[in-house]
Amino acid sequence: MTSPVAAPGITDEFVARLAERAGEAEKLRRLPQATIDDYRACGLARLLQPARYGGQQAEFPEIFDAVRRMAHGCASSAWTLGFYTLHNWMLALLSEQAQDEVFADGPVLCPAPLAPTGRGTPVDGGFRLTGRWSWATGVMDADWVLVGAFCDPDPALVLLPAADVHVEDVWHTAGMCATGSNDVIVDDVWVPGHRLVKVTDIYAGTTPGAQLHDAATYRWPMVPALALTAAMPALGSAEMVADTYARRLGERVLAYSGVAQKDQPAAQLRLGQARVRLRALRALLDDTASRIQDAVGSGQRVSRAARANARVAAAHIVHESRAVIADLLEASGASAQFLDNPLQRAKRDVDVISGHVVFDYDVSRELAGALEIGVKVSPIAMI
Repeated sequence: MTSPVAAPGITDEFVARLAERAGEAEKLRRLPQATIDDYRACGLARLLQPARYGGQQAEFPEIFDAVRRMAHGCASSAWTLGFYTLHNWMLALLSEQAQDEVFADGPVLCPAPLAPTGRGTPVDGGFRLTGRWSWATGVMDADWVLVGAFCDPDPALVLLPAADVHVEDVWHTAGMCATGSNDVIVDDVWVPGHRLVKVTDIYAGTTPGAQLHDAATYRWPMVPALALTAAMPALGSAEMVADTYARRLGERVLAYSGVAQKDQPAAQLRLGQARVRLRALRALLDDTASRIQDAVGSGQRVSRAARANARVAAAHIVHESRAVIADLLEASGASAQFLDNPLQRAKRDVDVISGHVVFDYDVSRELAGALEIGVKVSPIAMI
């Protein structure tokens, strides 16, 4: 397979260092400091940050290749660094005053557990926030935190400094260990009103930031942006597994029979099938992203049906990537199951990724089908 073109800020050497640290990261249950330092230095954090704050203000789809490429080294690192990058884009959707605060020193590391499991009580000039949130990817290195909460009565995203949250270490998982996706707790913290943005505006691409920056990048609706970005560690992992499987075919001799695996038609068939499935997923990604990019670039609102189609496309990418990995690992022998083997780590990681709410395959297909035929869907459904 031809090596993919390096994404902005991502070199082959960067990816190789992620691969070298994958085992260490898994044991630490967070990213090594060297990886955080490399990320800050490589420029990826500025990819989707607004130009007025020193960012590249790239077209949104450029993040997909960057995250997919990083997963060739380590899925957990790709997930965490991808979300740091995505969340700098999300911060650019808030009010100008909030952005002036958060971007005062450049891009930041900002976890964003989005489920509205907190509550904000209005007070003069803002509200008092209380709640507990799970899945705060990368929170151990956070500068700021963005959380979901019901704020009298609408769901919103709320920004607060990392110093205002308590982190509870709960992240003991079978895969994606290095994401450090621990819980965060906030106990009656005052937050000024300008650090809030309504979820309905985030979903629709009609946020204050979309008007402030007047660029197509900031008119992307959030769920397609999140779902497609989050699918990239799975797709990149599947590509890595296919590449590794192909290399192993040239080296592996089957026990007892002494037959070179590369001479087995079944092994060749699995590789050929994996390659065409991955090509189909890349085409689906490109088509889905292009449709949204064309709409936001021409100033159109992205319909709920189109957003649902993007979510189901992302879910399908993860579903199929997981299947490709399982199929190739099944034909890789028992030696692939050692903990230092990247094949088994990829399987565990993508198994965990597939459990993310946005990739629920049944719900994603149901929403897309319902909206196509005009069935009523909740206004705050995740689309």
